[in-house]
Amino acid sequence: MLGWGDDDVAEARRRIGAVVGRLPETTAEVDPYGNTGFFTRGKRFAWILPDHHADGRLALWCKADRHEQQAIVARDPDRYFVAPYMGRYGWVAAHLDAAHSPDWTELEEIVEAGWRLSATRAAVAAFDAAAEPGTTTRRPPVG
Repeated sequence: MLGWGDDDVAEARRRIGAVVGRLPETTAEVDPYGNTGFFTRGKRFAWILPDHHADGRLALWCKADRHEQQAIVARDPDRYFVAPYMGRYGWVAAHLDAAHSPDWTELEEIVEAGWRLSATRAAVAAFDAAAEPGTTTRRPPVG
């Protein structure tokens, strides 16, 4: 039995979609299996996967560099794990169900960092230029 339901999937799509929606040159797509992919220039940088291959998880997989992936998972292995199949490329995964108490602020940072790895320099520059003066964009802490 799953520890989450359709309302949890909708909430995850809403929260992650809001983050992605403010990033330039992004699109979202729900596939026939109920997975939500987030793309820039046709490249996937994040994915919400409800019960992927019957794993029982409601999870976010996100592009990351290998060092960040290792640091994130080591810092909080109850919330984060190495994404199956994609982990060898640096992708990090996060549990999104209430039982794992997702840190939505940290997930926002992880998604933005994943986008930066795939986005064009022009898109990143436009995003950074639109940030409020005196602020910095958030990035996941390493280490």
